[in-house]
Amino acid sequence: MAEEGEDVKPKIDLTINYDAQGQSQHTSCTVKVKSTTPLKKVFEAAEKRFGRDPGTFRFIYEGVRLQPQDTPASHEMESGDIIEAHLEQLGGCW
Repeated sequence: MAEEGEDVKPKIDLTINYDAQGQSQHTSCTVKVKSTTPLKKVFEAAEKRFGRDPGTFRFIYEGVRLQPQDTPASHEMESGDIIEAHLEQLGGCW
């Protein structure tokens, strides 16, 4: 049984990588969240950290596009996992 004040749902560290065009190195940030936290909060933190407007990025984990309502638990994420942030690209073939 958990002691009073003890967090029964441990937090995990997730790293968000963003490869900015024209830069030789990628930028990253790490956030600590509960496994039940909606990823929308992670997305907002990354966009703020990278100085981008909300909705600018698309987030990918193990080849799957993440949705704001998803949680780390829904993708079986563990501490140390990496989420890739990609700029949204609009357009198509001519």
